[in-house]
Amino acid sequence: MLHDPGERLADRIGKTAGPRILIYSHDTFGLGHLRRCRAIANRLVKARGDVSVVIISGSPIIGSFEFGDGVDYVRVPGVVKLPDGNYTTSSLSLDLEETVAMREAIIMATARTLKPDLLIVDKEPTGFRDELLPALAHLKDAGTRIVLGLRDVLDEATTLVPEWERKGAIEALKRYYDHVWVYGLPAIHEPLAAFDLPPEIAARILYTGYLRRELPPKPQSTRYPRLTREPFVLVTTGGGGDGEELIDWVLSAYEADPTIPVGALLVFGPFVHRDRRDNFVERMAKLPKVDAITFDAKIEHLMSRSEGIVAMGGYNTFCEILSLDKRALIVPRRTPRLEQSIRAERAAGLGLVSMLDGAHLETGARRDPLMMADAIRNLSARPLPSAAFPAGLLDGLETIERVTRGWFEAAPALAERSPA
Repeated sequence: MLHDPGERLADRIGKTAGPRILIYSHDTFGLGHLRRCRAIANRLVKARGDVSVVIISGSPIIGSFEFGDGVDYVRVPGVVKLPDGNYTTSSLSLDLEETVAMREAIIMATARTLKPDLLIVDKEPTGFRDELLPALAHLKDAGTRIVLGLRDVLDEATTLVPEWERKGAIEALKRYYDHVWVYGLPAIHEPLAAFDLPPEIAARILYTGYLRRELPPKPQSTRYPRLTREPFVLVTTGGGGDGEELIDWVLSAYEADPTIPVGALLVFGPFVHRDRRDNFVERMAKLPKVDAITFDAKIEHLMSRSEGIVAMGGYNTFCEILSLDKRALIVPRRTPRLEQSIRAERAAGLGLVSMLDGAHLETGARRDPLMMADAIRNLSARPLPSAAFPAGLLDGLETIERVTRGWFEAAPALAERSPA
């Protein structure tokens, strides 16, 4: 994979006349941003064989994922968010300012070398700590089309508005962005409704629909736990860094009620704390209906095999639940953002999922094991999500493909791009 924005990327410039796309994903924590960008990149190269896509990401596990032919990545030094809300470097013994300066330089070098026809920025209009601003200015002057891609829900208005004001996000929208893609439907949520947007910005917003997921190729060597040979529910917390309380609650349900008719396969996630994981494994050893794995880059296959899914309801998991038409129990976190709660409440109201109050996941909260046991037991009786699908719910990737195809067909001949 592509780790250096210099030599290897430079070797490729001038070898293709097709569209070049740069995708920026700040990826300070978790897997959601990276998985969303990967889905879009893979769809674009599949739709048009001469497209080249480079993803810029800080994810420490980006190398664990497979990408389509035509997709590569540049990894910038990673940062992580601390419990107090501050950030630090994830691996380097450098202060945060030095790390951000390195990230900014790598981003700019990649932008200058690739000369993208299209830049897609995931969620953060100015990047992490404004690291994207120099590249935005350069690419705007170079005539690159620039898109901000937003998930369906960002946060509640009282948190989002001051945060974006502090970051200068609306000013960046005015200055640099040609379009805003919302990967969802207004019937579920309008993430920018809290802002008094100028008409010229409001006119740039396109609701694409959610990003449909398909089953990826399955390696023949994959072996799943024996428990998956019988009916089971899949319990997933995404990256796992904030899902420990959900895992604890599910384990307590099987400890309190051994008559739950289906087993549970827990997916800890790569960022779960080792001490908590070890404690969970000790408890599981006494539970014949529970097993676990740490991580699966192709978790869609386990989702497809399961009787239902228990999750916190992040954007990507929600897309997978809908795409695979799986009954789901969502227990959304409420901190540090209400994003998952807003999405889960609206989805439950539409009949797409069932839901338990995420307040039970907060530190020190009392959780009733039998409440979770009943929720798992009742999951199989729910209607499938497809019974309540709004029109266009999963059209996101199709919409993105259609829109970008029109842009590239209308653009001047890409073969005339100078490699200099």
